[in-house]
Amino acid sequence: MTFIAPHVQLGGIAPEVALVVTALIMIVVSAFLGERRLSWYLPAMAVIGFLISIYLALQGWGQNELQLAGAVAADGFAIFVTVALAVFGLLSTLLAREYLTRDGIEEPEFYALVLFSVAGMMLMAAAADLIVMFLALETFSVALYVLVGFRRGSLAGQEASMKYFLLGAFSSAFFLLGIALMYGAVGSTNLYGSGAGNAGIVQFLQSNPPGSYGLLILAVGFLVIGLGFKVAAVPFHMWTPDAYQGAPSPVTGLMAAGTKLAAFAALLRLLNVALFQVRLDWRPIIIGLAIVTMVVGSVLAVVQEDVKRVLAYSSIAHAGFVLTGVLAASDRGVSGTIFYLVTYGFTVLGAFAVVAVLGGRNERFVRLSDYKGIFYASPLLAAALSLFLLSLAGVPVTVGFIGKLVVFGAAIEAGYWWVVVVGVITSAIAAFFYLRIMVVMYMQERDEGAPVVTAGALAKGVVALAAVGTVVLGLYWAPLIDAAEKAHIFYAGG
Repeated sequence: MTFIAPHVQLGGIAPEVALVVTALIMIVVSAFLGERRLSWYLPAMAVIGFLISIYLALQGWGQNELQLAGAVAADGFAIFVTVALAVFGLLSTLLAREYLTRDGIEEPEFYALVLFSVAGMMLMAAAADLIVMFLALETFSVALYVLVGFRRGSLAGQEASMKYFLLGAFSSAFFLLGIALMYGAVGSTNLYGSGAGNAGIVQFLQSNPPGSYGLLILAVGFLVIGLGFKVAAVPFHMWTPDAYQGAPSPVTGLMAAGTKLAAFAALLRLLNVALFQVRLDWRPIIIGLAIVTMVVGSVLAVVQEDVKRVLAYSSIAHAGFVLTGVLAASDRGVSGTIFYLVTYGFTVLGAFAVVAVLGGRNERFVRLSDYKGIFYASPLLAAALSLFLLSLAGVPVTVGFIGKLVVFGAAIEAGYWWVVVVGVITSAIAAFFYLRIMVVMYMQERDEGAPVVTAGALAKGVVALAAVGTVVLGLYWAPLIDAAEKAHIFYAGG
């Protein structure tokens, strides 16, 4: 009997392996250095890990194949998302360095958890099997549960972590049930099929009549619910305001930028590729989620008095805007969606970087009233936050305007202009609470005895990079959207 060794290809998960190895090395090295563990090498090692990850990802640009027995897709889509997630992780690490030092909570575990969480997000974007997708989801979720409650002396942080954990476990149960039902309907959890006669979801839909899709459609509903929790779509958004408010601002920024990008990447691969043939069945679900999410997120943000909760509900509303690109179920919808998510990530990371600086030690100053006259205490930070808020509102000359333009355009092209009308109306509502923050910063006097605003070099660098990206991509967006259009998702047979 001859044993044939399987052909193992690790190129598709090389960026994730680089981050995991870096995280393990950090933990081992810090254990030997003892009291010196709070040195500069912690963020430096994390940055090096992210840079290596970006390099390894870019080496695979142009590939369009399945690896690891068809469980991972090495395609342009996964590489585009992987590079963006690595950049988000790198910026969050730089911001966290000064934040953790200021609050006296810097530990090697923090940077390792950031690396693990980003590695999980990357794997989720590349997953071509529902089991791998679930493992990736749990990898970054468990790391984020701990990161949200990393301020051990904060009761709000501990409460937020517990709520996030409980509702995250709830969403995981839905996702697992969806996987089980999908296996019952198809006989496989693989999106494309792993070869050797093992058919996947795509092949099942191609070879079976529509009348046999009943159990499969039910499975899709549960899978959408599971991913809906991660993208903070209504009514699965309940964890978002508390988690955003209680978590350290660098973690909140990573959650807002990275988690959304990873979960939407998985949703796009699942719905717009594997389940494209049953789009008439899942589109009503996405339309309902998009409309309700846009309305609820925009309306509830108006009454918030905590800036982090305002940005949390803003994040919910933006999930609704992104869903308009998903429901288009077209190449333009896919490229527009990932373009929107990447540009939104830069903007929201910049906004939370400013919030981290203005919040002071232990983030005591995050209420709207604490932002009175910030312009007179720190005009550059006020100007940067104003720029980020205008971009989130979709004002022309900012990248936020271009992002909404491409996803709304894809939805209109697909015939869903009436959903776009709802998006435009809710965008106008959202502009109110963004402008409300700006009015407080510029048109109200600073209270006597208000804390002095100081920002370190790393925080200033993150804010500056995000601000430059927001303006430059708003004026010259062609290279990024061209890359998004070339980031094709693997399709069976090509």
